[in-house]
Amino acid sequence: MNDPHGAGDSHSDSQPLHEQPEQAGAPEQSRPIQPLSRVPTGIAGLDTILNGGFLQGGIYFISGQPGTGKTILSNQMAFNHVASGGRVVFVSILSETHARMFSHLSSLTFFSTEPIGDSLYYISGYGAVQKEGIEGLLKLLQGAVRDNRATLLIIDGTVTAETFSSSEVEFKEFVRRLQSFADAYGCTVLMLSSTDVPKYGTDHIVGQTTVDGIIHLSNKLVGLRQSRDIHIQKLRGSAFLGGVHTLEITADGVQVYPRVEAVLASSVKASGSARPDRARLALGVEKLDDMLQGGVLSGSSTVLLGPSGSGKTLLGLSFLAEGARRGQQGLYFALNEPPALSIDAGDQIGLGLSALVERGLIQVLWQPTLEESLDLLAHNLLTAVREGKVQRLFIDGLDDLDDVNIQTERIPLFFTALMGELRGLGVTMLSAVELSSIFGPSADIPIEGVSARVENIVFLRYVEIKSELRRIVSILKTRRTAHEGVIREFKVTDQGIEVGDKLETVEAILTGVARTLRKVSE
Repeated sequence: MNDPHGAGDSHSDSQPLHEQPEQAGAPEQSRPIQPLSRVPTGIAGLDTILNGGFLQGGIYFISGQPGTGKTILSNQMAFNHVASGGRVVFVSILSETHARMFSHLSSLTFFSTEPIGDSLYYISGYGAVQKEGIEGLLKLLQGAVRDNRATLLIIDGTVTAETFSSSEVEFKEFVRRLQSFADAYGCTVLMLSSTDVPKYGTDHIVGQTTVDGIIHLSNKLVGLRQSRDIHIQKLRGSAFLGGVHTLEITADGVQVYPRVEAVLASSVKASGSARPDRARLALGVEKLDDMLQGGVLSGSSTVLLGPSGSGKTLLGLSFLAEGARRGQQGLYFALNEPPALSIDAGDQIGLGLSALVERGLIQVLWQPTLEESLDLLAHNLLTAVREGKVQRLFIDGLDDLDDVNIQTERIPLFFTALMGELRGLGVTMLSAVELSSIFGPSADIPIEGVSARVENIVFLRYVEIKSELRRIVSILKTRRTAHEGVIREFKVTDQGIEVGDKLETVEAILTGVARTLRKVSE
C-alpha cells in the first residue's frame, strides 16, 4: 500500500469513478429508503452543533482562511475516527510534506504514530493531479478508499484541485462524481479549502448546490484580542445549531464551545415554571435573612450590588458557608481576585471556609477573565455545577463576564440562558456586581438587562454619617415574595458579618452623604 509518509501513486487498475455505484449494489431506484447513520467528529462541542455529527456517505466542505485551524481540526477528526474503529484516508494536494505536518501535530495530545499505516493512511495527491489533472485525482481517491476500506476521506487542498480543473463545469462534475462514489461506499468525505483564491467561486457553486454541508472557520482580531469562530452555513438532511460558535486551539487540539443561548434554548423553556413549594435559603446573617423573610427562594438568582470593599464577597461566602453547614453543596466561582485571598478573609471573620473546602462541601473554581470567551466560561461553570451536584453557587465578579464579551448584543440573551439553566438544575445563585462609584445617587447595574432577569437585588453601600464612613444594606428588589424595605447598617467584624438596626436618625442615605434629621419621632 502507499507509503503513509510520502506520495501515493495513481491506481492503474481503477475503473472510471461513475461506474462504482452500480458495482456497489442494487440500482439506486430500487434501494429502500433508510435513515443515514451519523459519523461523530469526536469533538464534543462540534458534535453538539452538528446534532450528532456528519451523515454517513455525505460530502462536506470545510472552509477558512489560512491559520483558522482546518488542518488541526481535520487531523483531530481523523485520529478520533480511527480510535472509534473507523478507517481514514487523508489525501493532501498541498506542497507541504506529511513529515513536516506530523512535526507540527506532534505537540498535540491526540496525535500518535501508532495508527498511521494501519487504519490511518496519509497520501499525497499533488503528483496525480499535476500529471493527470482532475481525472487523475479521482482515480487516486477511488483506489485509496477502495483498497483501504476507508469510512472517512479527508482531502486537504481543494483550491489546488480546482486550479487544475479546465473549467467550472469540470470541477463541479468532479465533486458530483466524488459524492456519488462516497455514497455508494458509505465513506464520508471532508474537503478542506482556503477561501482566499477560489478560481470558480467555490463557496457559491460547490457549497450551495453540490455538497451536503459547509462548515466555515474564521480567525479575526477584535481590538487587541484574537477571536476564533466556527459556524455551519449548510447541513443537508439534518438540524443543527445555527449562528457563530467559539473555537479554540489548545494543547488538546480544537475545542468547540457552542453558543450558550443556542444550546440551552430548550432547557430554558423547560425550566420556565418554578415550583410553588420553593424553600427559603438563609444567607447566614440573621437580620439580613429577616429582611428577606427568611432568605432567598431556592432556585432564584440574586445580585449583590455595591462598590469595591462594601462586603459583597464576604456575604456571598457566608451564603456558601451557611449552606455547607446544612449539608448543601456549594461552588465558589471566582472571576476577580484569586479565591485563596477571599477564603482567608472569610476565615478571619469566623466563616471557617478552609475547613469546608477541605471537606469538599464547597468547591472552588478560579477563572480569571483574561483571554477567555463567554462560552468557555459558561461551559466550565455548568460542568462544575453538574459534576459537583451544586445547590448553592456564588459568582464573584459577574460584571467580569461582560468585560470578556466582544459582542455587546449577546449579554441579555446570554444571562437569560445561563440563569435559566441554573434554575433548571436546582441551583440557587448569588453573584457580586461592582458599582464603579463609591458615593452618589446612581445605583444602576452596569450589565445590560441583568436587573430584569434576577429575582433579588441586595444593595450594599458606603455612607458618610457625621464624618464617619459606614456601610449600609438594603433590599432593592425581590420577585414573588415580600421583603423589608428599611435601610440598616452593615458591619464586618472579627466575629463575622453583622446587620444592625434600621437607621432612623438620618435621611438621604442612598446618596452616600446622609443628613441628620432635625427631629426624630419618639
